[in-house]
Amino acid sequence: MKTIKTIISIFLISISLTSCSDNDENNEIDPLTELNMLTSLQANTHTLELYSAQSQFTVGYNELFIRIKDASDMYISDATISWNPVMHMTSMMHSCPKSEVSKTDDASVYSGFIIFQMPGNDTEYWDLTINYTVNGESYTVTEQIEVKAPLDGMQRVSVFTGSDNARYILAMMPLEPKVAVNDFSALLYKMESMMVFSPVINQTIALDPRMPSMGNHSSPNNVDLTYNTTEKMYEGKLALTMTGYWKLNLKLLNESGDVLKGEDITETNLSSSLYFEIEF
Repeated sequence: MKTIKTIISIFLISISLTSCSDNDENNEIDPLTELNMLTSLQANTHTLELYSAQSQFTVGYNELFIRIKDASDMYISDATISWNPVMHMTSMMHSCPKSEVSKTDDASVYSGFIIFQMPGNDTEYWDLTINYTVNGESYTVTEQIEVKAPLDGMQRVSVFTGSDNARYILAMMPLEPKVAVNDFSALLYKMESMMVFSPVINQTIALDPRMPSMGNHSSPNNVDLTYNTTEKMYEGKLALTMTGYWKLNLKLLNESGDVLKGEDITETNLSSSLYFEIEF
């Protein structure tokens, strides 16, 4: 995906790392030096480090980077990794949408994303299981993680039941909004079971941004989001004419044009039940 390619390209080194490097090389060349280490898992004589551009595991889209260090403090470049986040609620357990974990252009760095639908609290929590194989040996580690609401309080993910009775998760991709026509993208998943979520393609996400504090005015030149098969996400254009708080009203339409969720904005209906929020 473009976000993964963009972030990792910032930190790529000009030479390839071998499968294991010595301590001096690790100290001198760190492709993730400008990211935040969210947690470090100790298991099976290994240390698994999870990094993000964000400062916390947060509700919504989380792009994560993983490195595995062996007992000699050498980073491993020949591992295969999978993961499974699980929310432990008082009456049930469920997972969330997630990508596969794949190698980046840096041999010792693996990446993927997880979309958390809800934060943890005092009695309900997320844990993350990571399964990995090194030199033909399989290992697993599970650790509780703290997933928090976004620091700015903005809504970037919506969980809803469509008019087709299917359960959906719609997540906004990271955005650095500007007073301009911005590239705008989102991921859409369908809940197949409590533990399985499948990507949804070939639908349309209609976009109508509004400024509630400014008479609920909209903006020109917005483009509805459609699925890009190459990038594997929904892409459109978001026009922002001034700084401030914007409510990004949305409608989800199926291939036949039937509305699965969301409403038009009118003089009597000032917002859609399906939306994201930004403020800049």
